[in-house]
Amino acid sequence: MTALKEELIFLILQYLNEKKYKEAVHKLEQESGCYFNMKYFGDLVQEGNWDEAEKYLGSFTKLEDNRHSVKIYFEIRKQKYLEALDMSDRGKAIDILRKDLKVFASFNEELYKEMVQLLALENFRQNQQLSKYGDVKSARNNMWVELKKLFEANPVFRDKLKFPPCESRLESLIKQSLRWQHQQCPNPRPSPTFHTLYTDHTCPTDGARGPAPRNVQLMGPPNPRAETLPPMDSHTPLPLVVSPSASATQRWMAIANPPLPHDAAAAAAQVPSGLLQPQSAAAFFKHPRTPTNAPPGGGDNQTLESERLWKRLRTAQTDEASFSGASHPPNIRPQDDIPKTVVRTLNQGSNVMSLDFHPIHQTILLVGTNVGDVDIWEVGSKERIAHKTFKVWDMGSCSMPLQSSLVKDATISVNRCLWSPDGSILGVAFSKHLVQTYAFSLNAELGQLLEIDAHVGSVNDIAFSHPDKSLSIVTCGEDKTIKVWDATTGQKRYTFEGHDAPVYSVCARHIESIEFIFSTGSDGKIKAWFYDGSGPKVEYDAPGHGCTTMAYGANGTRLFSCGTSKDGETHLVEWNETNGRIKTTYSGFRNRPFGVVQFDTSRNLLAAGDENLIKFWDMDRAYMLTSTDADGGLPASPRLRLNGEGSLLAVATSDDGIKILANTDGQRSLTTREKRDYDDTVKRIVQATVDGTTAADVKLRIPGDNGWKSSDIVDSARLRALRLPDSTTASEVVQLLYTNSGIAVLGLGSNGVHKLWTWARVDHNPSGKSNASVAPRLWQPSNGAVMINDTTGANPEEGTSCMALSNNDSYVISASGGNVSLFSLVASKLMTTLLSPPPVPTFLAFHPQNNNMIAIGTEDSSILIYNAQTATVTADLKGHQKKITGLAFSRSLDVLLSSGADAQLCMWSIDGWEKKMSRFIQAPASHAAAAAPLDGDTKVQFHKNHPHLLVVHASQLSIYDSKLECMHSWSPRDALAASISSATYSCDGLLVHAGFRDGAVGIFEADGLKLRCRIAPSAYLSPSMQKSREAAVVYPVVIAAHPSAPNQIALGMSDGAVHVLEPSDAVPPKEKAALPSIRLQS
Repeated sequence: MTALKEELIFLILQYLNEKKYKEAVHKLEQESGCYFNMKYFGDLVQEGNWDEAEKYLGSFTKLEDNRHSVKIYFEIRKQKYLEALDMSDRGKAIDILRKDLKVFASFNEELYKEMVQLLALENFRQNQQLSKYGDVKSARNNMWVELKKLFEANPVFRDKLKFPPCESRLESLIKQSLRWQHQQCPNPRPSPTFHTLYTDHTCPTDGARGPAPRNVQLMGPPNPRAETLPPMDSHTPLPLVVSPSASATQRWMAIANPPLPHDAAAAAAQVPSGLLQPQSAAAFFKHPRTPTNAPPGGGDNQTLESERLWKRLRTAQTDEASFSGASHPPNIRPQDDIPKTVVRTLNQGSNVMSLDFHPIHQTILLVGTNVGDVDIWEVGSKERIAHKTFKVWDMGSCSMPLQSSLVKDATISVNRCLWSPDGSILGVAFSKHLVQTYAFSLNAELGQLLEIDAHVGSVNDIAFSHPDKSLSIVTCGEDKTIKVWDATTGQKRYTFEGHDAPVYSVCARHIESIEFIFSTGSDGKIKAWFYDGSGPKVEYDAPGHGCTTMAYGANGTRLFSCGTSKDGETHLVEWNETNGRIKTTYSGFRNRPFGVVQFDTSRNLLAAGDENLIKFWDMDRAYMLTSTDADGGLPASPRLRLNGEGSLLAVATSDDGIKILANTDGQRSLTTREKRDYDDTVKRIVQATVDGTTAADVKLRIPGDNGWKSSDIVDSARLRALRLPDSTTASEVVQLLYTNSGIAVLGLGSNGVHKLWTWARVDHNPSGKSNASVAPRLWQPSNGAVMINDTTGANPEEGTSCMALSNNDSYVISASGGNVSLFSLVASKLMTTLLSPPPVPTFLAFHPQNNNMIAIGTEDSSILIYNAQTATVTADLKGHQKKITGLAFSRSLDVLLSSGADAQLCMWSIDGWEKKMSRFIQAPASHAAAAAPLDGDTKVQFHKNHPHLLVVHASQLSIYDSKLECMHSWSPRDALAASISSATYSCDGLLVHAGFRDGAVGIFEADGLKLRCRIAPSAYLSPSMQKSREAAVVYPVVIAAHPSAPNQIALGMSDGAVHVLEPSDAVPPKEKAALPSIRLQS
C-alpha cells in the first residue's frame, strides 16, 4: 500500500469515527490493516468477547507469524479456558482444549499437558502457578497489561498502533478543494453555495447575482453557507477570493510554505505599504486532545464530564484549510514600534527575580526580589508606591516542614509575582512553601489577603484562573503537583498529579467558558488539565527537554513557549494547539553553558533575554528583528516583562536595578504623565502651603485667576488640520474608524459606500501612521471595485448604518439597512453576507478576543450574538424598548454593555449572556424636559484602563462606573451650547473628544469632564465651506480617536468630508507664575 493511499484510509477512519460510524470504523481497520485499535481491542478483551477479539486480531496477525503472536493468541485462549473452568463448565473447557489450545502443543507440549491436568482439579487455583488468580475482572485486566506489552514488542504491529493527528482533516481538504474550485470559476460569486461533491463546483454564468433572501430568520437553522465561511481568528485573516491563474494548482499544492498567489500578489501590490498586517496560517486552539498516540476513540480515562467539555470546545473549532495570507517583506515592522529606548532607571536595591506590569494601569510595575521583597513602582514618576518585606503572617498555622526550613535557613526568595486579570489582587510565590496575596488599590496601602502553605519545597510559579466562574489561584511546585486555590477563602479546590519531575511553570487558559491549565515540568514534559479530575488531557515534550515557560500572545490566540536545555540550548517556538506540533521555531539564540532564557509577549511582539541582550521577534517571522543591550549592564539572561500595550519593557540589571525601555508610543505616554504629575505637584505644594497657615497669612503672587481656563481655537494657528482628499461622490459620513495600526482611516457614507484613506511611509512620515501634516491617498483598487453595502429598503433618516473592524485590520463587517456584509480590506471585496433583515442591524461590535463572535444590535431592540464560524445566532438578548444604538465589550469586566434609543444602559455577562443590571440615563437639570424620561440615540465606550464608561447623548456627556452609577456629567452650555453629535475617549483615556451640531469640537478631561479646549468650525473648515454653512450647517456626525496619538482625531462630516485634526491646546498650558508667597507675622 502506498503512503498516500494509507493516509487516505486514515482520513476516512477519522471521518467515520467523528461521525460515530463505529462498526464501519472497525470494519475498515480490519480490511485495511493500517491501524490496530488498541482501545477497541482492549474493550473486547475486558468484556470477554473472545470470538470477536480473535476475529479482529486475525485481520492483522496469524498465530504462526512470530513468537509474540503465538504468545498473544495463547494468553487469550488460556484466559477463555480458565474462565470456563471457573464457571465449572467442563464441557466448554474440554472444547476449548481441543479446538483452541491443542495447536500450542507443538510449541510446548509440557505446558499443554499442564493445561489438561487442570481438568482433574476441583479448583484450578490449587495449581501453584495459578494460586493468585483472582476474579474474572482482575484477571482480564492483568492479562490486558501483558498483551499491550506484547503488541508493542511485536514487529507485525510496528507503525500500526499510533493514529496520526488529523482531526477533521478530510472535511478540511474538501473545503479547501471547494474553495480552490470556486477560484477557477470565470465569474466567482462572493457567497457561493456548494450543492454537490460528485462534480466540480462552478458558479452560474448568467453574470448576475441573485437577490438576497428577505425572509431569512435570524434564529432559524444554521446558514447553509456556514461550511463556506472561513475562520476569523484575530491573527488569521479570511482567505482572499482571487481570480484564477495558470499556476493556481501548483500554488495550492505548495503546502509547506505557500507563496502568494499571483492575483493576490497583484492585489497586494496595489494595497498601500503597511496595510497588510502580519498573518499566520494556523487555526487557534480547537480543543484539548489526547496524546498523539491515542486512538480515535479517545483515552481510557475520559469521564462523561470531560466528554461534555470536549464537545463544547469543538463548537469553537476553526478550519485550518485556509489559504495563506500575503507574504510580507522583511523588516516591515517599524523600528519605533519596538521598545528599545531606555527612558527610566529604577534602583531596586536587590536582585530582581520577577516582574509584571499591571493589566490596566500600564505604567505600574510589580517587582519581586531574591530577598523576598515585593515592590510596586510607578515607572512614569519613578516612584516606589508600595514596599513589602517578607515575613510569615501566621507562623502557628504553617506546616512543620516549613517551620523547620525557616529555622535552618531564614532566607527566602520570590520566584514569581503576578497581577490578577483585573489588577485588584497580586500574588507572590516564594522559594519555600508559601504563596501570599495582597489587595491592591491606587489610593490605599497593600492589604494582606491570603497566606497559603501551598507546596512542599519551592513554589515555582503562580497563575490566576476562573473555574466555576470564581477567581482561583493556580500554583505549582517542587513536589511535582499543581494545586488550585479559591482566591477569596484560600480553600484548596483541586490537586493535579502526574508529573515525574518538579513542575516548573503553569499557564492558565480559557476558550469561551472552558478553563484549563498547561503545566511544564523541569524535565520538559508539557501537560494540559481540565477541571474534571480525569488526569492530563495532553502530554508533549518541550523542545530541548529543559525548563520551559508558556505564554499566550496576540490577544490570547497564539501559544508560545521558551525553554533552555541542560546543555544551554534555547528554543523559542510557537505551537499549533490543534495537533501539539511546533509551528514556528524562532532563530537568533546561541548555545550557552548556563542560565534559563526568559521571554514575554505582547500584541505581535516577542522579547527574550539572551547574551546580555534583549532580542525581539515579530510573531509571524522566524528570524530575529533586532536586539538591544539597553545601554549595557544586563546579566547573561536578563529577566524582562512587556506591558499590555507593548509600549514599555522592564528589564532587570546586574546592579540590582531595573531599566524601562519604551517605543515612541511609550515615550509619548510617559511625557504626558510627566506633564500631569507636574500639575499635580504644583497643586499639592500650593495646598500644603495654604493648609499650614491662616488665610490672612497667605498672599498669592499669581496675577489674575489661578485656575487654568479653557482655550478657544478659532483659526489654524494653533491647530494642524487636514481635509482628506476625495474626488468621489460625497454623502454624509455616518461611521468613521481608525485602523488598529493607525495607518488608515475607514469611513462609511449614508449611501453605503466605504472609503479607505491610507498613509504611506515617506521621509517626513517614517512611521507611516496617519497625521495632519501628510496627505493620504484614497485607496481605490485598479479594478474599480467599491465596497458598498446593500441599501435595499434603507432610510438614511433612520440612522441605521453601522460598521466594525476586526482586531487584525483585515476585515470589516458593515450594514446600511440591508444585509450584514463581510468585506476584505486587503482585497477590497465582499467576502460573504452574514445576516439579512428583518430586523435591520443598527450597531455592530466584534468580541475583543474572538473575531468569530459578533454582537449585532437591531432595530427591534434585540441584541443578537452571532457566531461567524457556524453562521448561527447563539443568543438573543432582550432588555431595551427601542433600537440599539451602542455596544461595547469590556475585557476586564467580561461584560457587554448596550445602549439604545430609549436612553437605557444594559450590562450583560459574556459568560451565559445574562443581564446583570440596567439603568436609564437621567436628563440634565438644564434640559427642557428634565422631569420626563430621555430618549434618542445613546452611545457607550469603555475606558481603556479603568472600569469606567463614557455615555454620549445629545443632551450630555457622562462618566459611569462599573455599577452604572453616574460619576460625572456635563451638558451643553456657554460656548458649546449646541447638542452633542458624537464623542469618544482619546487612546490613553485622559481626554474626551466631542463633536457638536454647530460644527464645534470640544476637548474635555476624562476625569471630571472639565472643558480643556474648544475648536471652532473656522479653525478647520476652509473659507468656502464656511460660506456654505450659511445655507446649511456642516457639523461632525461622527468623531474617531487615533489608536496611539492622544491629540489626534478624525471628523466625519455631514457634507461627506473627513478632516484630521491635531490641536496643540488639548493639554493645558503650564502656569508660569510664581508659587504662593507666605508672609509670616512676627
